[in-house]
Amino acid sequence: MNHAQLAGKTESAKDRFPLALISLTCGAFAIGMTEFVIMGLLPNVAGDLNVSIPHAGQLITGYALGVAVGAPLLAVATHRLPQKMLLCLLMVLFILGNTVAAIAPNYGLLMGARLLTALAHGTFFGVGSVIAANLVKPHRRAAAVSIMMAGLTIANIIGVPFGTFIGQNLGWRASFGAVAVMGVISLIGILALIPVIPREESSSLVRQIRALAQPRLLLVLLTGAIGCSSLFTVFTYIAPLLEQVTGYAEHSVTWILVLFGFGVTFGNILGGKLADWKLMPVMIGSFAVLALILAVFAYTVYLPAAAVVTIFIWGVAAFSVLPGLQVKIMTLAKDAPALASTSNHSALNLGNAGGAFLGGMVINQAGLSTLPWAGAVLSLIGILLALWVFALDRKAA
Repeated sequence: MNHAQLAGKTESAKDRFPLALISLTCGAFAIGMTEFVIMGLLPNVAGDLNVSIPHAGQLITGYALGVAVGAPLLAVATHRLPQKMLLCLLMVLFILGNTVAAIAPNYGLLMGARLLTALAHGTFFGVGSVIAANLVKPHRRAAAVSIMMAGLTIANIIGVPFGTFIGQNLGWRASFGAVAVMGVISLIGILALIPVIPREESSSLVRQIRALAQPRLLLVLLTGAIGCSSLFTVFTYIAPLLEQVTGYAEHSVTWILVLFGFGVTFGNILGGKLADWKLMPVMIGSFAVLALILAVFAYTVYLPAAAVVTIFIWGVAAFSVLPGLQVKIMTLAKDAPALASTSNHSALNLGNAGGAFLGGMVINQAGLSTLPWAGAVLSLIGILLALWVFALDRKAA
């Protein structure tokens, strides 16, 4: 085989998505499962540990804050480690956190285990996104990131219902045990499939922080936090919304949420492919569709069949923006792609927490049925901020 044929074969191989991406998807699946499965097990946890359900709900809030605050700190502390080694250490941390959660004798230790696990969450997605992008050609980076992120969305379709079933039948501790097993499988996949990426000269910590602090990058982080917070403003209260306003029975809500999970999975993959084509126009368009569909939901929430269709489209729109957002941030922070990518997940989690808080205020002041309007307004703000970023890009060019 001559040099030209060998080069052609190498190019063709990199055109395909490598098997190594699957190990990242598996890790994202396990992390998504541990983040969301506790939502269906709060009564079980509260009863076993003798705390109230709202008190048990702080395990969700604590996890989100752990991702938001702890992940960038961990990324800074480990920025000199080789990427594959760091990914393995993060999965060990994840496995340890879920194992401790499975045997925690009291609420305090369970909260500590959740915070420990949360540290692995944001940094895993930050480093994993950089690795995924480096495994493929530049014009397929967003699609590669979306394949890794698909693990998070698939967890909502398969992992969370499965984990809830295990918890309800074998005890909530068994759910965390199952997640720890998923972590072990992911660790084996990372060790076997992820290549040792040649380590580039590491930027100094000051240079990385300076790269992260550039105004355009901070504006993109703000765009993601506010624009995407519309999801949790409504989704946090989707069960009472569907039961009390739309009129669905409790058992039907589970299947509607599974359909929503299919929507977010499709939207994540579609958003990755479209972002590789036209990144910023696709991001702006996704926020526009998201604002429109939430405004439509304000009317269809009273119509059971139409509400289900709207929820599926909402799922597609909500996650179509994420792959492009991640790649945009890594592109702007060339000196600190992993730190910037990790910070994106921190910003998104702060947006999620803020959206859930805002949704509670809207319910208290105006009622459940007005939630979609609040979400639509947040998405509109996301459009305006994305347009601002687009204008700055054109000016810089």
